[in-house]
Amino acid sequence: MTSTLMTSTLSNPSDPQRILIVRFSAVGDSILSMPILCALRSRFPQAKIAWVVGSGAADLLRGHQDLDELFVLSKDQLANLGAYWQFLDTIRNWKADTTIDAQGLTKSAWIARYSGAKRRIGLSRSEFEGRELSTWLNNILVTPRNDHVVARGLQLLEPLGIKEPQIEYKVPRDVALISQVDTQLRTLQSSDAWGMINVGAGWPSKIWPTDRYAAIAKHLGQRWGLPTWVAWGGEKERKIAEAVVAASGAWARMMPATRLMELAEWIRRAKIFVGSDTGPMHLSVALNTPTVALIGPMPSQRVGPLGSLHATIQQDRLTERERSKRKSDLRPMLSIQVDQVAEACDRICGEIGRGRTTEQMHAA
Repeated sequence: MTSTLMTSTLSNPSDPQRILIVRFSAVGDSILSMPILCALRSRFPQAKIAWVVGSGAADLLRGHQDLDELFVLSKDQLANLGAYWQFLDTIRNWKADTTIDAQGLTKSAWIARYSGAKRRIGLSRSEFEGRELSTWLNNILVTPRNDHVVARGLQLLEPLGIKEPQIEYKVPRDVALISQVDTQLRTLQSSDAWGMINVGAGWPSKIWPTDRYAAIAKHLGQRWGLPTWVAWGGEKERKIAEAVVAASGAWARMMPATRLMELAEWIRRAKIFVGSDTGPMHLSVALNTPTVALIGPMPSQRVGPLGSLHATIQQDRLTERERSKRKSDLRPMLSIQVDQVAEACDRICGEIGRGRTTEQMHAA
């Protein structure tokens, strides 16, 4: 990562004692911000660290070894003025001295401001961060020189003396869930080696066609002898997953319905994961499962997986002028062809077949 320019700096800042991270957006965004937490704990082992998170991603952080306190802000609380102010008072009573606004919007910067922290770090204005009133509410603004969300988040820590930290996620594990998934796989008579495809996404523009996913499942089976489990969430994704299974030539099977942390245990066991720019894909990267990421409307340099363990496929993307179409324009995802994804799968499976561990591939 490159050095950071700041519009406001700290001279010889004292070590923070109570640090509040604010990021309560989607699951994928929260995963991409987890290295901030790990880097803070590594640098300030005695500090108290809390996180304001949305209810959808709360399970990812609950029980995290580097976190002392978790404040879950639900959509119901946001919609109810009384409940929202009560939540804000809870945050203020925690008495943070430093906040990290990893979201860069008015709603996140306002929580940081209301916390009472004197040191409120956020990103300067750009296409994606430092938007709305956040640059007025945060009082230390960092101008990053790196495109990727993870790197930009970590550069928020430079005013605290943290530079180029190791990227870690440390996704928590639940012993009961480990046993539960092991039992599920035995009951389903799953083979020891298999791949995973995740068919869904939060935006229609991030969904790859059913027949193309089915072709990849068939390719993994015929070329590498890997059956594929198809992950899904909700009724709409279930129907997409069923269509993939039906068209896969018997190489794909439906995963059972899973909650987020159950899905994490499945992903940990997969030999390869294929999916678009959404929470499960970012979770796969965080878990060091070899991942083929299909990136549609967003820049791959911003959201694609980091490291040679993974592969990023992007043919086309929407420009800043086309921002309003990012959730609906299907062209970028449709530009990704089956042979491109199959080639990426072959590279990863070939590395595994030659005996390289995921740790060795990640370090390459």
